[in-house]
Amino acid sequence: MKITYTGNQEAIAPKQRDKFEAKLQKMSKMLDRRGEREAHVIITKERFLHKVEVTINAFDHAMVGAGSNSDLLVAIGDALERLEKQIIRLRSKWRDTKRHKDKETIASAGSEAAAPAAATAARPKAVRAAKKEAAPATGKKTPRVFRVNHKDGQKPMTLEEAMIEVEESQDYLVYHDAGTDRLTVLLRRSDGNFDLIES
Repeated sequence: MKITYTGNQEAIAPKQRDKFEAKLQKMSKMLDRRGEREAHVIITKERFLHKVEVTINAFDHAMVGAGSNSDLLVAIGDALERLEKQIIRLRSKWRDTKRHKDKETIASAGSEAAAPAAATAARPKAVRAAKKEAAPATGKKTPRVFRVNHKDGQKPMTLEEAMIEVEESQDYLVYHDAGTDRLTVLLRRSDGNFDLIES
């Protein structure tokens, strides 16, 4: 990777610069294994605040990681962290897009689509007319509401019992609190803690 510096690059010690460039090389490999990448690093200082900005062009996008701190190494770390998040997001977006399938799979899908059409023609006219009336004119499906029966013979629970139940089976639990006799919702958060909603 070709790295160009602008600003006060003498502020970085040689060992720190080697580590910085090694991290940029790893990020370059994450982007694309082919071709030469170029990174532009801008280092500025305003009184006691160091600002670092790293720019890499890939997939027709300019990705910029910026960091600022009173410590130059922390500012470099922030800039690299933000740049890495952008690279990972862009890379996953590029990988997850749909691509054209082989011609053989397209041909087989076409023959499978012909079979349901023949089955539809064989149905009685009354059944087809009923389905057309049931379907909305806009072509969108109407959302369905699934009702939950909260009073299906279960006894009231304490908070500790509800936490054990949530850990074993699902991400949330609606229950009657034994102490307050209120309907309560216990939600497990992504960090492993719980949210408690009381009615």
